Amino acid sequence: MTVIDGLLLAAVLAFAAWRLVAPGGRRMREAAGLALAAVALVQFAREGFTWQFVPAWALIVAAAAPVSARRAGWRWAGRIGLAALAAATAGTWLVLAVPRLPAPGGPYPIGSETFRWVDATRGEDATDDPADRRNVVVQAWYPAAGGVTGPHAPYIDGLGDLPPRVSLLPRFLLRRYGEVDTHAVARAPLAAGSRRWPVVIFSPGYGAPRAFYAGLLADLASRGYVVLALDHPYESAVTQLADGRVVHTVERFAPGDPDRRRFMTDHQATRAADIRFVLDRLATDAVGPRLRGRLDAGHVAVIGHSLGGAAAALALSQDPGRLQAAANIDGTPYGDLPAQRLQRPFLLLQSDAAETKPSTRFVDGNRRLLVNASAAWRFEIKRANHYSFTDAPLFFSPPGRFVLSRLIGGERGPVETQRATVDILDAFLRAPLGRPAVDPRPAARRYGDISGGLMAASAPPRLPPNLPGR
Repeated sequence: MTVIDGLLLAAVLAFAAWRLVAPGGRRMREAAGLALAAVALVQFAREGFTWQFVPAWALIVAAAAPVSARRAGWRWAGRIGLAALAAATAGTWLVLAVPRLPAPGGPYPIGSETFRWVDATRGEDATDDPADRRNVVVQAWYPAAGGVTGPHAPYIDGLGDLPPRVSLLPRFLLRRYGEVDTHAVARAPLAAGSRRWPVVIFSPGYGAPRAFYAGLLADLASRGYVVLALDHPYESAVTQLADGRVVHTVERFAPGDPDRRRFMTDHQATRAADIRFVLDRLATDAVGPRLRGRLDAGHVAVIGHSLGGAAAALALSQDPGRLQAAANIDGTPYGDLPAQRLQRPFLLLQSDAAETKPSTRFVDGNRRLLVNASAAWRFEIKRANHYSFTDAPLFFSPPGRFVLSRLIGGERGPVETQRATVDILDAFLRAPLGRPAVDPRPAARRYGDISGGLMAASAPPRLPPNLPGR
């Protein structure tokens, strides 16, 4: 919310409250209504159309109109209508027009650049055109040169061609998301020096665009990693392909798969193939000139959230030669993944089981993965839900987030949850990616209500009891 947005909102609600208490005073009513109309015009000229202000504009007109009806019933009807508009005006601001992402906590400023690659060896199963090749979209978040300035990196692809819904959000909610400050300068020069930077590949949750993790990704990059965030076309809600087309989610459910287990297993495999393709590109140094020759292809890890976390574990099991570690953030493993041997360090970061109520498949699958890992860590972040790792709760105002936490949990909030996640990830990744080893447990203890640690090789990990759901 901008300053003029906030001033207009407060003034409109104050005007409505005054009119409800003191319905008379024609001249004062007209003067106040004209003044607010003038401010609304200025706000519209500066900010453009904003859906949250539709009730506010209607409230200006209603509050400025006379309510001195002869019948008491009509007077009360007018007051009830005015109160309803005031409630709608306040209620619309539970969801922000322009979310504000937390500033990264590391020592480096951030740059960002997006690459749209095509894997000529793979067809695109989501379309009927046999000539279509698999696209993989990668946004690099990286440590930038000190003092760099310039326009911020765009928050989300395809803003002018969004589907009716992006994940669970109606399209109109995202209209002004081009104004979101990602804290990353578009195409900024990489931080100076001759060092090569370790790489972390990130895969998002099912249907979620990579954009919805900008807060977490920028923070991780500010700690000295080049983070390559993937969009998986035709699964993500919105993806811009290499040829400029914007494509949306395509779901093809096969008969005989009522719980969609095979569907999710196939998508998990496709994501792992996308990750391996990115590894191929790193091996050929096929990144832009800003990053070319500066990435340490010998020190690469893969992480992900939800289905992306499961795909990260699968990629590690398939390619331990090129991947040094993997982290699964609240993801359910599918297919035969739980039976795979993980020859590199593995981290499970999960939300509060009491709030998220993980499925039996989540609990049993991750238990087996942890047992089968050469070195395994697990942490459970209390008072965090499945969406706390994403930017999605930040789309709501503080009152909106409070209401949301009462409905679906996540009282810790996205800012602290993401900061704790990045602190734990940073500590976990340091040794596998060639930096001095750091114990993740002190990072977890700094926040309180985070349980877990290193899993003993001789004992099964202690996970929550099986719970129905997710």
